[in-house]
Amino acid sequence: MQGGRITAVLGPTNTGKTHYAIERMLAHRTGVIGLPLRLLAREVYDRIVAQRGPSVVALVTGEERIVPERTQYWVCTVEAMPTGIGADFLAIDEIQLCGDPERGHVFTDRLLHARGLHETLFLGSETMRGAIAALVPKVQFTRRERFSELTCSGSKKISRMKPRSAIVGFSVENTYAIAELIRRQKGGCAVVMGALSPRTRNAQVEMYQNGDVDYLVATDAIGMGLNLDIDHVAFSATSKFDGRRMRPLFPHELAQIAGRAGRHTTDGTFGVTGEARPLQPEVIEAVENHRFAPLQRLQWRNGRLEFGTVDRLIQSLDARPEGEWLTKGREADDARALKVLADDPAIRDRITSPKDVQLLWDVCRIPDFRSISEAEHATLLARIFEFLQSGKGVPSDWLARQIERIDRTGGDIDTLSRRLAFIRTWTYVAQRKGWVDDESHWREATRAVEDRLSDALHGALTQRFVDRRTSVLMRRLKQKETLVAEVNDKGEVTVEGEFAGRLEGFRFKQDETGSPDEAKMLARAAYEALAPEFSLRADRFYNAPDTEMDFTEQGGLMWGDTAVGKLVKGPDLLKPTVQAFVDDEAGADVAEKVTRRLQHFIDRKVAALFEPLLAMSRDEELTGLARGFAFRMVESLGIIPREQVAAEVKDLDQDARGSLRKHGVRFGQYTIFMPALLKPAPTRLRLVLASLWSGADEFPESPPPGLVTIPNIDAFDAETYRLSGYRPSGARAIRIDMLERLADLLRTQDSRGGFEANPDMLSITGMTLDQFADLMGGMGYKAEKGERAKVKAADLEKAEEQAGAEALKTEQADEAKAEAGGGEQPAETHPEAEAAAEAGGDMVAAGDVASDEVEVFYTFTWAPRPRGNRPPRREQGQGGKPGGERGERKGGGKPHGKRDGHKGKKGGKPQGARNFEARPPKKDKPVDPDNPFAVLAALKDKK
Repeated sequence: MQGGRITAVLGPTNTGKTHYAIERMLAHRTGVIGLPLRLLAREVYDRIVAQRGPSVVALVTGEERIVPERTQYWVCTVEAMPTGIGADFLAIDEIQLCGDPERGHVFTDRLLHARGLHETLFLGSETMRGAIAALVPKVQFTRRERFSELTCSGSKKISRMKPRSAIVGFSVENTYAIAELIRRQKGGCAVVMGALSPRTRNAQVEMYQNGDVDYLVATDAIGMGLNLDIDHVAFSATSKFDGRRMRPLFPHELAQIAGRAGRHTTDGTFGVTGEARPLQPEVIEAVENHRFAPLQRLQWRNGRLEFGTVDRLIQSLDARPEGEWLTKGREADDARALKVLADDPAIRDRITSPKDVQLLWDVCRIPDFRSISEAEHATLLARIFEFLQSGKGVPSDWLARQIERIDRTGGDIDTLSRRLAFIRTWTYVAQRKGWVDDESHWREATRAVEDRLSDALHGALTQRFVDRRTSVLMRRLKQKETLVAEVNDKGEVTVEGEFAGRLEGFRFKQDETGSPDEAKMLARAAYEALAPEFSLRADRFYNAPDTEMDFTEQGGLMWGDTAVGKLVKGPDLLKPTVQAFVDDEAGADVAEKVTRRLQHFIDRKVAALFEPLLAMSRDEELTGLARGFAFRMVESLGIIPREQVAAEVKDLDQDARGSLRKHGVRFGQYTIFMPALLKPAPTRLRLVLASLWSGADEFPESPPPGLVTIPNIDAFDAETYRLSGYRPSGARAIRIDMLERLADLLRTQDSRGGFEANPDMLSITGMTLDQFADLMGGMGYKAEKGERAKVKAADLEKAEEQAGAEALKTEQADEAKAEAGGGEQPAETHPEAEAAAEAGGDMVAAGDVASDEVEVFYTFTWAPRPRGNRPPRREQGQGGKPGGERGERKGGGKPHGKRDGHKGKKGGKPQGARNFEARPPKKDKPVDPDNPFAVLAALKDKK
């Protein structure tokens, strides 16, 4: 039939060709559109019914026939479309299937002979341009460009496949295997195959489109116009069985399937997965640019069949085409079935007229839905032919028995699929006019069985390849208003009443009690529900006071009891940066807010705890050597062993030292330090900052607060003790500020002649006498142990009380004289009181010795010798004992005990660190027994 305008609308996938054809058909009074698949025909039928109503739209496929009385628009498969109804409009979709070995002859016949009265459209690939131009006179061409870009993303593992992806297989076994893998790794998928009934297919597609699952596993059926929201297409294989042999897919076939990715203006990607080999560069370029070799031959079969005899029918089917563009197609299933039945003598005997030949051909065109074997299929066709040739049609009781055996919804996927294939045969038979007695009844009966089996198959597919609980969660995840997820005050997260995990700070800790599939879906649902919680929690955290935050000794950052970040090495020792512990799902805004708040916290913490050090580093009045020494203090975080900077200390004049002392720097005998930085909080932070800066894997912990000494452990080096504010000496390490106080006391002692430890020394260190002796050994002193008779404690206490009372009276008398003289007067020196104070609790009244008890005592002398943890050698110009802020030497011999700026006596016993006057020589004189000071002094002299 010729007439009207003929247009070939060519272009790649996602160009809107089918949509354009529907618009053009509805612009005419009547129209017919032929589609390549029953599934696609149903989809287009539903779209047109939605616009024009069911009363004017017909659906005709091999197994389905809906034809209203006032039909205006026919939606059909290409094989089932009526061509002689005189419609104003006619369209054939996917016209490039003219080259398909199996079905190409049908499309070629429609290309050559099917026409609309006013308009004809051929829709398909650009590869058909040459053939159409040669075979269709007066044709016009329209090229449509793809709405979106299609690019190759290479190979991806299924475990890393992004959501909204379709994985394509080319066999049922391969498809099921992939679907099973996705269920285990991704929670589930929808399955779409050409063999599925429209009802099953639609249910699976709806599950994907609604978001119940994010993955689709399909055969190449999705390449034929099925419009789904797919972002990525992955080929699990690049070869398929074409009915005779395994062969590689042609580039245009790959493009037809890959083109399902990226609908309308959304870009799409394609690639391979599993064991599929990577695509060749030239194939990728062809698919991305939609450039393929044009079709050179179209499959053809003679459409002018002769029904005089069976042999003449077979002869007409075997006819050869004329012209260079057409080639004899592969022998189809119906032709093979005809030849098998023609060789059956029983069938031959029944054929007596051309009408019988026509009937036999119609029976042979029943598709082999069951795909058992050619012999089984031929036997079924022979039986149906016998029923029909008898003139009574297929007996109702026989047909009922066939359907009854199929109408069972139990069994696995394979069993249900096989029953669906069987019922499709009887659905096809019921659709043929005159083949059954009550056509309407059997059409409804077979349709009902197909629907039940379809629903059962959908349920079986879903049960096997989708976790039902996961499916419910995913569906509600798309409907945020119905998603019930809660976070209680303990941070426990529940989704739809199920425990999903715990929110710890800004990280969601997944519940590990469920299966992997369930856990992944729960996590996804939980993260969707946690989106507002993350934002609210970030706001609370940002506005929280610093008192709610802290750092750990390993560099962690805490908000209450929850870890929210950690410290990392920054550009400067005192400028660490932070790394927030925030899940990616919380979003960049939340992560940025948490990071900014943590940085504010640690910056303020460093500024507060190291304020003296930072103030000194910013003091522009410090110049020269003082400024250089200040930088050394900053680099050492406020603590420097004196031996490391001995030369620099020596070079500092009194003005420079004074300017440093204003910032709290103390020049001790053993350590230069800032006492304010020895407190527990600065010490903790100092250890963390130093460990960060050095790149340590494990940070040392700070000593417990309040301890004067701690064990000297070999596992920790001297640097760790320095940062902790301690100096190793013997078996223990002593806090550096207490070491300096001890040094002050030691300077008042006769270190050459020997001295004993007094209670003040033991009190400062908090040690026993034996522990103190070991400590002194580490400092360079020799300890000689001795024993003597022990003095009664009661008499010692009485003597101390009397000495204290007398000292109080003397102090009050001095204050009265100072007030009477109108100003402060130098305090009068009382040798007896001074001697009593020196003796303190060590001395007791004479004559009260317990003859049966002895006590241990040590005599210490300065005798530096190489020993473990001995102090390093002193700088040039200093004597045997260490010198410090209160004991800088000006010559040889022992150090003078003096404050900076006050000279002491040369030689003899050093002066006290507290500016005591030099003590007068001890002389033998009568002892007043009523004077406690005199008694104590005498005892000391005697000792």
